[in-house]
Order: sequence, then C-alpha cells, then structure tokens
Amino acid sequence: MDYVRKTLEQIGMEPDRVQMFNLSSAMGPRFAEIATEMTEKTRELGPSPLSANKC
Repeated sequence: MDYVRKTLEQIGMEPDRVQMFNLSSAMGPRFAEIATEMTEKTRELGPSPLSANKC
C-alpha cells in the first residue's frame, strides 16, 4: 500500500485516492460508512489530474 501511495504522489496524484480496508461479511454497516467516507473524499479531491477529459 505504501508503494502505491508513493507512486501516486510521484506522478502527481493525491495518495488519498487509494485506501484498503479489511472487513468481514458481517460488517455491512461499517462497509457502508467507509463507502460514504470514500465517496465524500473523492468528491473533495475532484477529477483525476491525469484525466483525459480535462475541461
């Protein structure tokens, strides 16, 4: 994970764009929380700086 985050930083992307979580199938509510948090974080970061569809 550290390698991927460092690589993203080196190519000009925010390392917060990738995260990893270990959850069991019994942790549905926690999964929903994480999905919501990641959605909010992605919206804050905005489009990828490497996006081919720059406007």
